Amino acid sequence: MNRRSFIKNSILAGTATAFTARSYGQIVGANDRVRIGIIGFGLIGRIHTRSFHGLKKSQVVAVSDCYQPRMDACIELVGPACTKAADFRKLLERKDVDAVVVAPGDHWHALQTMLACDAGKDVYVEKPMHLFVREGEWMQKVAARTKRVVQVGTQQRSAPHYQKAKALLRGGSIGDIVSVQCNFFRNVMPGIGNPPDGEAPVDLNWDMLLGPAPHRRYNPNRALYHFRWFWDYSGGQMTNLGHHSLDIVHWIFDIAAPKAVSSSGGRYFLKDNGEVPDTQDAIIEYPRFNAIVQFRECTAGAGASSMGSLTFMGTKGTMTLGRDGFTILPDKKIEPVNAFAQIIGGHPIGGPQPAPEVEGDFWCEKAEDKSGDWKQQYVDHAQNFLDCIQSRKTPNSDLASSHWVSTTCHLANISARTGRKITWNVAANNIAGDKQANAMLVRPYRAPWNKELKALLA
Repeated sequence: MNRRSFIKNSILAGTATAFTARSYGQIVGANDRVRIGIIGFGLIGRIHTRSFHGLKKSQVVAVSDCYQPRMDACIELVGPACTKAADFRKLLERKDVDAVVVAPGDHWHALQTMLACDAGKDVYVEKPMHLFVREGEWMQKVAARTKRVVQVGTQQRSAPHYQKAKALLRGGSIGDIVSVQCNFFRNVMPGIGNPPDGEAPVDLNWDMLLGPAPHRRYNPNRALYHFRWFWDYSGGQMTNLGHHSLDIVHWIFDIAAPKAVSSSGGRYFLKDNGEVPDTQDAIIEYPRFNAIVQFRECTAGAGASSMGSLTFMGTKGTMTLGRDGFTILPDKKIEPVNAFAQIIGGHPIGGPQPAPEVEGDFWCEKAEDKSGDWKQQYVDHAQNFLDCIQSRKTPNSDLASSHWVSTTCHLANISARTGRKITWNVAANNIAGDKQANAMLVRPYRAPWNKELKALLA
């Protein structure tokens, strides 16, 4: 289904431009620098903080994290003028914060984004933008009501060489797209271990880290970065690494919902208390081609990891696209019969006769671009967000399109967990004929966060 067909019914359609540049000028700090609050100063939160701290149009003025040492590290990075808030809601109450970066665990992304919008803040939220499908619909509803600009942290969309690759692929540089492959391989054997439950460190607010997720006793593997290996807080590598590649596929070809998803996998090799798959394969059916996503956490091939191979295969050639650039390899023009199986001695007498190949005669042009800079992509994406705060235009990674990327990843996980193919019903906005799978499109929030959600959607 093409995303354009969704736009007129999209909750978010047109809302990003509802504020004019003139009305923006009335916002506190608008004629100076955009004052940024950081929620979640972990691995990616630190990168975003560096990006905004280094840009002339912004200033990091506040940080909130459930772990005290991380807030201290943020102050060390940006300076003592940045203030700390142990409870992110106190940060959202500040009048000297114009926009926030939401970068804690995945289970916090949607609710903190909605609360920030409701507090009058524009939002840069990390991917995946939600933990389950219905959250994406709620986020769009709240962003539309509050007329906030929301940028999703799929920074590749802001990279010049990705934009160039998009133009080439849409322009037919490698012909019609036959299929797309997204591959991720690394070896983290034997896993993250099996530490016992216990008491949280005194400088970690464990209850705040859990937030709307179910209550669990403290375990080191559920805290901070290791949240990614548990269903309560994440969708594993499918919503992490898989999300980045599928985002490019959706963005280039203007895709909304997939037709169907088939996936299988499990935690087969890592011997620890993690839950999400260490091995997974997914076939995602789009209207005109399929995308195959596969990842392995227990093998890296020839001793090296491949953390983001994205290959587009067309009727004229192949493009391999990554954060460092892209390469187009053309297919040679060959008489069809000569492309079939070749046996020593050739075709029998009386059969089709081979035609001579014309050296250098290809279906498309070879091309290469190695201008990619993964660090600069974060900066460019942050700059795009700042520009859109001022112009009130839709950012490069908007909520409406990013919702379907996250949704596609969740459908792959639902397929793997139920053991069956998932077919998306566009008209009903649900999974066709599968009560159990549909129940996985939503999860309850733990108190008191369920009341916060109810107030937001009232």
